[in-house]
Amino acid sequence: PEEFVYGEEDFVLQAAGWGDPDSAPSRFDRVLLAGWTDRMERGLFRYRLGALPTRVLPGPVRLVAQLNEQRSAERRPPQPVRSLRDPFDPGAFNFTRLRPAELLFRLRRTGGPGPPPDPLLVAINASPLERGHVLLLPEPARRLPQVLTAPALHGALEAALLSAHPGFCVGFNGLGGGASVNHLHLHGLFLGRPLPLEEAPAEPLGPRLGLLRAGPAPGFLFFASGPAALEPVSRAVCRAAEHLAGAGLAYNVLATRGDPPAGPGSGGGRGLRVLLWARRPLFGPKAGEPFAVALCELAGLLPLPAEPLYRNITEAQALSAIRQHLLPEPELLQLGGELARLLQN
Repeated sequence: PEEFVYGEEDFVLQAAGWGDPDSAPSRFDRVLLAGWTDRMERGLFRYRLGALPTRVLPGPVRLVAQLNEQRSAERRPPQPVRSLRDPFDPGAFNFTRLRPAELLFRLRRTGGPGPPPDPLLVAINASPLERGHVLLLPEPARRLPQVLTAPALHGALEAALLSAHPGFCVGFNGLGGGASVNHLHLHGLFLGRPLPLEEAPAEPLGPRLGLLRAGPAPGFLFFASGPAALEPVSRAVCRAAEHLAGAGLAYNVLATRGDPPAGPGSGGGRGLRVLLWARRPLFGPKAGEPFAVALCELAGLLPLPAEPLYRNITEAQALSAIRQHLLPEPELLQLGGELARLLQN
């Protein structure tokens, strides 16, 4: 694939506002969306993605429900996962098998700040959630399992800062936390509306860690005020994720534009909020579950597989489905204390 070479001058420090999110797309946005649209027209996706029915569920959490029947019916079945430490399986589907046309470009930084992250391949997600939904892949030939690494997260966070769209976010589903392919990858997608976790204040747990209770699932909040903070934040998130895995917990990560941890009006500009969710691992589908729970659902976006469910689901039902995967409050707070001490050392 062609290279998308960028430098510090390409970072968009203040994205467009939600009042006009498409007002001034960046070079990254234009290249990504043009390539993505071209692949859609060429029939390289599993289905054509049109406008998706969307509604906000009544209730204080303001969950966003979206009907995407084709993804449920047409996507590749998730790989069976047996443990949090499953090795890469060359016999299962993996990203070395992508067709060349599914690759859009390779991201590579030159110049500062600090050492550049590993290059990332940007490929279409053939079963998209939203327009512009892509995969961010460290070199697939390395055959790394789906365990988050600091260089991969650093590259994905830089990709988030290359977009001028307020809703472009990047995320990761770990093994036992909704990952469908055991080959290291992150997701990038353009959300169509803001989520509460962008600005809600967090409870401080330590100098670099907070607990964010906004949305359907409390998560641990890290914050990068600008490009120079992305590498140390990536290392901190991955240290925390490794601690979770060592405790037998699965995890999901989402990075989105947002206010400092103390919330809007607390001083300092917007940056990147990085959420780390700890959860009970789930291996295989759960009987009776109305929808699978991965990073989108934890963030408050519910891609739903069937029209009756989309039409009738209530906030209480959705929260019940999500929260059965989460930790009890005492366990979550104890874990927060452990992470705060870990990151101070």
